[in-house]
Amino acid sequence: MKKKIFIAAAVIFSSTLQAQDSARILNEVVVTATKNPIKQSLTGKVITVIDAAQLEKSNGQSLGDILNTQGGLIINGSSNNLGTNQDVYMRGASAGKTLLMIDGVPVYDASGISGAFDLNTIPVEQVERIEILKGSQSTLYGSDAIAGVINIITKKGGNKKIGGLVQVAAGNYGTFKTGVGVNGTIAKTNYNVQFNTVNSRGFSSAYDAVGNQDFDKDGFDQTGVRANINQKITDKFGLRLNTQFNRYKTDLDAGSFTDDGDYTLKVKNALAGIGADYTLGKSIIHFNYSYNTITRNYLDDSVKRGGGFSYYSKSEYVGRSHFAEFYSNIAVHKKVDVLVGVDYRNQQTNQNYMSFSSFGLYEEPEFSDDSAKVNQLGVYASVVLKDLAGFNVELGGRYNNFNRYGDVFTFSFNPSYAINKNLRVFSNISTGFKAPSLYQAWGPARNNTTELKPEKSFSFEAGAQYATENSSIRAVYFIRNIKDNIVYVSPGFPDPDYYTNADEQKDKGFELETKLHLGKVVLTGNYTNLDGRIETKAGTKDTAFFNLYRRPRQAINLSAELSITPNFLVRTGVQSISKRFEGVYMSAPVEMPSYYTWNLYTQYRIGKIATLYADLKNITDEQYFEIRGYNSRRFNVVAGVNLKF
Repeated sequence: MKKKIFIAAAVIFSSTLQAQDSARILNEVVVTATKNPIKQSLTGKVITVIDAAQLEKSNGQSLGDILNTQGGLIINGSSNNLGTNQDVYMRGASAGKTLLMIDGVPVYDASGISGAFDLNTIPVEQVERIEILKGSQSTLYGSDAIAGVINIITKKGGNKKIGGLVQVAAGNYGTFKTGVGVNGTIAKTNYNVQFNTVNSRGFSSAYDAVGNQDFDKDGFDQTGVRANINQKITDKFGLRLNTQFNRYKTDLDAGSFTDDGDYTLKVKNALAGIGADYTLGKSIIHFNYSYNTITRNYLDDSVKRGGGFSYYSKSEYVGRSHFAEFYSNIAVHKKVDVLVGVDYRNQQTNQNYMSFSSFGLYEEPEFSDDSAKVNQLGVYASVVLKDLAGFNVELGGRYNNFNRYGDVFTFSFNPSYAINKNLRVFSNISTGFKAPSLYQAWGPARNNTTELKPEKSFSFEAGAQYATENSSIRAVYFIRNIKDNIVYVSPGFPDPDYYTNADEQKDKGFELETKLHLGKVVLTGNYTNLDGRIETKAGTKDTAFFNLYRRPRQAINLSAELSITPNFLVRTGVQSISKRFEGVYMSAPVEMPSYYTWNLYTQYRIGKIATLYADLKNITDEQYFEIRGYNSRRFNVVAGVNLKF
C-alpha cells in the first residue's frame, strides 16, 4: 500500500513540474518582502503566500498544520497532542531562528529558551493571510530572522456596516471548536472582533512503549479573542488599534515514554498595539508600537507521578516585550523606492522554579526583570530598483546596537533578472543575527565565565523560476553559515551544564515548489533536501557532525484538489518525511524512521452563507513519531460548519 501511494505521488509530482497559474502569482502584491507593497515579479526574494482563499479551504486545521505542508518548513509537534510546543524549523535552522510576526510586527516569548513565539496562541480562524519569506531578513526585520520570517496577517473588517461569523466543529479525541465574530465598516471606521474556543479530551502525550501501562489522556482547553480597529482620520492620516488575548491549559506528561497524571501547563498571552500611517507627498510614514506579555505556569502535584525525580514542582515564567518603530517608504521614481527606518526592542523576564523530592526542598535562584532584560536599537535602510530592462535589485543595510552584546551590522543584496517573459533568475546575499535569549543569558544554565555573543549568519541563495501563461516552477539552492552558534553543553558531574558560542554551523539545501491549474483540478507539490553540520574544536582538532535533529533530510508534500462543482471540492494530500535523528541527553542520537501521512479534505458551500467541511487526517492510520517517545495523531476527523452573514 505504501509503495503504491509513493508511486502515485511521484506521478503527481512529475506532472506538477510542468505548470502553475503564474500570471496570478507573479502579479500578486506582497508586503513582507520589502515592507512596502510590491508585485512578486519585481522582487527576487523567495516568498510564499497562503491567501484567504486557501485558508478558507483549510477549515479545521491549526496554524501548525497549515505551515507544516509548505516547502522548506517543518513545524515539529504540529501532529502531536493539542498544546504541544511547536518548534518552527525553516530551511533546517533551529528553533528561534525564524522570526514570527503578526501584522508586520515581531512577536516573541521573552521567557522561552529560544525566544520563539508560541504558535498555539494564534487561532487560524483569526488569520486572513500568511506571507512566508525565506532567507536571512535581519536587515529589514532585525534579530531572529536568520532563516526567514513568517508574517501572520489577521482579519480586518468587511465592506458591510455589520457582518457576522459563526463557526462550529467537532472531531476525534473529544475535540470541539467554536468561533463567533462581528466585523464591518461604519463611516471611516473599520472593525473586527472574533472569539474562539477549543476543547479536547486529547490522548496520552507520552507513548506507552510497553502497551499496558494505562497512560491517561492529556486534555486541552483554550479561549482566544482578537479585536482590531482601523480609523481613517483624514485622507492622509489613519490610526490602527489591535489587541489579542489568549489563554490555554494543557495536560503534560513527565517525559518521553513516561506518563504523569497531575502535570499541567497554563499559558496566558496578551498583546496590544497601536499604529499610524501618514502620507506625505510621495512617501508614507509608518509608526508601530506593540506590547506583548506571556505567562507560563507549570504545576506537577505528582500524586500520580510517572517516576519523575520530584514529588512536587511549581514554576512560573513571565516574558514581556516592547517593540516600537518608525519607517518610511519614499517613491523617488516610479522605478526607485527608498526605505529608511528605526526600531527599538525591549525584552525582560521574571522566572522562578521550586521542587520537593526525597532530597528535600530545591529552589533555583530567581532572576527578575531588574537584571534579566535587554534593549536593542536598530537603524536600517534599503533601495529597490524595479524593472530596469528586466533587472530588479534591492540593496540594504542595518546597524543594531545592544545594551549588553555590543554592535551588529548586516547587509542584503538581492538582484533578479527577467531573461525573457517566461524565465527569471534571482539570488540573495545577506547576513543576519540572533541575540541570545534571556533564558540563555540569565537562566540556570548561564555561562558564568564567558559572555554570550549574538549568533551571526552569512546566507547565499540562488534560483530560477520558469513561467508561461499557465505554467511555472521555482527551484532554489541555499547555503547558510552561522558563526558563534549558541549550543547547550553538558560536561558531566560535577560540572554544571551551560550555554556557550560554538564555532560554526553550516547548512545547505535545495527547494522545489510547483503548482498546476488544469480547469477544475489543482495539483501542488514541494520538495526540500537539507544537510547541516556543526564544526567545532575538540582540543587541537576540528570536528564536524550532522546536528539537524528532528529535521528530515528530505520532505515531500503533494496534493490534488478537484472542484466537482463551483460549490463542492475534494482535496487529497500526501506528506513524506525521511529518516532523521533525535538528540538524547547524555547519550548518542537515535535515528527516527521515515513516515508518510495521507489526508483528505472536502468542502461544500450552501449559498453565500453556509460552508460544510470535513478534514480527515492520516487516513491510513499510520503510527509515526515527530518527537521520540511522544504520540502523534492517528486517523482522525474534524467536521464542521461556518456561517457568514
